[in-house]
Amino acid sequence: MLESCPHMQERIAARPRARAAALVALLAGAFLAGCSSAGDSPFTLFADPGKYEYFSCEQITAQRKHWSSREQELKALMTKAEQDTGGVIVNVLAYKADHVAAGEQVKLIEEAVRAKNCETPASWRSNSVVR
Repeated sequence: MLESCPHMQERIAARPRARAAALVALLAGAFLAGCSSAGDSPFTLFADPGKYEYFSCEQITAQRKHWSSREQELKALMTKAEQDTGGVIVNVLAYKADHVAAGEQVKLIEEAVRAKNCETPASWRSNSVVR
């Protein structure tokens, strides 16, 4: 049967080579992904990891206040919505994406503060004296 179909023999012989090539490509991709600098910049869905790179400490402080208050505001709205019927659906539809985005911004700002050695409320001298 295979003798009458020479093209079938070529297709059967090509399958292991195609699988081997796909496996090599997959392993190479996994290896290269392991070498990436994912530890330097966290994965974020809604925030740009390099956004605060060129901000001054004063600008970062202003952004920190904004995003922290926004995150707290959204958390309060989510808590209030959970008390009503269908609140979980409202949270997912109206607030969850914004809350995640605000949280990601706060994390990126904290990293920028550490990278630039900006003073934070925790590192101010007046707080350390009170402690």
